[in-house]
Amino acid sequence: MNILITNDDGIESPGLQALVEALSSDHHVDVIAPDGERSGMSHYLTMKGAIRCRRIDGRGYVISGSPADCVILGVLGVLDSKPDVVLSGINLGANLGTDVVYSGTAAAARQAAFMGIPGIAVSLTDAEPPCNFSPLVRFVSQRLHELVRLWDREHFININAPNREGEELPVVLTRLCRRHYGNRLRNHAGRNGEMYYYLDGAPTNNGVVPGTDWAAVEAGYISLSPVSIHPVEYTDVGDYREAEFLV
Repeated sequence: MNILITNDDGIESPGLQALVEALSSDHHVDVIAPDGERSGMSHYLTMKGAIRCRRIDGRGYVISGSPADCVILGVLGVLDSKPDVVLSGINLGANLGTDVVYSGTAAAARQAAFMGIPGIAVSLTDAEPPCNFSPLVRFVSQRLHELVRLWDREHFININAPNREGEELPVVLTRLCRRHYGNRLRNHAGRNGEMYYYLDGAPTNNGVVPGTDWAAVEAGYISLSPVSIHPVEYTDVGDYREAEFLV
């Protein structure tokens, strides 16, 4: 298969290199990655100005844009052949549940699905060293053909694994959780009267719901979640239907 690998941690990330090394022997692997970290960029696209793109011998392409930009450039002209699948990761940190709204890793997989190509986001939930990529890399490399077969055009695939040692970890099908964060702002005053603010905070465990991706990785499993590319949810909207301003 022709595989495009990208990420939001930048081309120097060990997670990206772990995927490249595992897949290059059996597949044609291209890399297009940002020139630095792009975490939390969500589905940002470079709409104004040029995207700088530079070939690095033996390592692929590095660009000034976002993870989603990487996919667009790869599909529309930078590469000699269209990828059969896009892998985004391995991200150094979780992309669980509602994290996929913010995630540049997830956005690259979503962009691939938008363009009719299987998109798979891959994350290691704990980025504290040592990073045990082996169980996750082994699952993706051994099951890649099956993952591509399972993919459909209405979804991308979101995979998370705990940072645990071992040859294999069990894999479970999950749904996305609701992630809660204890967010806070840190600040300090600048020399000219400006205030500088920094967002800080960590996930708060408000009850991990069985069947969700968070519950799976907490139990030591690899979580696999098909995620809809459609930003809509058809639920009970009865109160809205009764609004007086509607025709």
